[in-house]
Amino acid sequence: MSTRAIGIVMLVVGVILVVYGISASESFASEVKETVTGTPTDKSMWLLIGGAAVGIIGLFVALRPGRIAT
Repeated sequence: MSTRAIGIVMLVVGVILVVYGISASESFASEVKETVTGTPTDKSMWLLIGGAAVGIIGLFVALRPGRIAT
C-alpha cells in the first residue's frame, strides 16, 4: 500500500470520526450534560479531537510529494 493511499484512508477515517463526534454531541445525553455542566460529553470531545487530528495528519501524508528513486 502506498503512502498516498494510507494518507487518504487516514483522511476518510478522520472525517468519519468528526461526523460521529458531531452526532454524539447532539445526542440527548450530551445535551442534558451540557445543560447541567456547560461542557459536552468526553466521548464527543475525544471523537472530534481525534478525528480532526487523524484527518489533518492524513491530509499532510496524502499531499506530501513522493520521493524520487535514485
